[in-house]
Amino acid sequence: MSDILLAGREPASAPAASLDLRPLTGHIGAEIHGLDLSRPLPPSTVAAVQAALWQWKVVFFRKQPLTHAQHVAFAGQFGRPTLGHPVYGYVDGHPQVYSVARNRFSSRHTGDQLLRPWTGWHTDVTAAVNPPAASILRGVVIPPYGGDTQWTNLEAAYEALSPTLRDFVDALRGIHQFVPPEGQGATEEFLRKNRARPLVSEHPLVRVHPATGRRSLYVSPLFLQRITGLSPRESRQLLDLLFEHVVLPEFTVRFRWEKDSIAFWDNNATAHLAPRDIYRLDFDRQLYRVTLKGEVPVGVDGRPSTAIEGEPLDAYE
Repeated sequence: MSDILLAGREPASAPAASLDLRPLTGHIGAEIHGLDLSRPLPPSTVAAVQAALWQWKVVFFRKQPLTHAQHVAFAGQFGRPTLGHPVYGYVDGHPQVYSVARNRFSSRHTGDQLLRPWTGWHTDVTAAVNPPAASILRGVVIPPYGGDTQWTNLEAAYEALSPTLRDFVDALRGIHQFVPPEGQGATEEFLRKNRARPLVSEHPLVRVHPATGRRSLYVSPLFLQRITGLSPRESRQLLDLLFEHVVLPEFTVRFRWEKDSIAFWDNNATAHLAPRDIYRLDFDRQLYRVTLKGEVPVGVDGRPSTAIEGEPLDAYE
């Protein structure tokens, strides 16, 4: 058991609840046991879960058989749910819920992908000027093996850089947008959906967390295309270095899904990797995601991100 208080904040009138919190690695990831997420949580428990999230970046729950409505209600205790996905839509009848199915990428891209150690790693929807603050993913149909998801701690990755490199990247900004993976072309469906809701934004490479004030290396390999103000080669070399750095195993946690498991992560300070091994297996895999409205990122210099194309993500109410 571990008593957690809101990081950097005074407790409310009642102290934060005690959680059965079980950390999984030295940098990231903890399981929380003993809660029923199908019912509203007491304010002190909400505060404790939020604090655990800020400390461990991603928290996991087991044996939580939620409906779509209960999933949205649980998320709403920590913020304002957004539309399921700003480009790819939502589950019919549940506009805050996005389907994460095994075959969801089958019609988006064509051709052979160039695979690198960081391929597929991303922070959710950083093409938007205000990416989601958090994501909550629920497992419904889980294969008997395979299909693990990984997360990395971008705050720990930033701290592990040399002081000289930290000073350099503190001042840089980069362009984020939806594009096909390297080596692949876009299908007409992908082009049509991105034309309908184009999202391109410039974010700082180092973000100051809106709640804790901690700095993170705000690089999302799937979406971050180039660094502003650098030549193409300089940008590519530096991005490759940073992408390789943030996915080092010591910053990561790997989660073995079970039916009715839930992963809740701080999208301000993490990147994650969806599994590729499921495409070699014949098992179905179906998860559902709810995201919470986020703030516009702010860099070390106090400058906010800027939208190049597209509107901010709003809560769906």
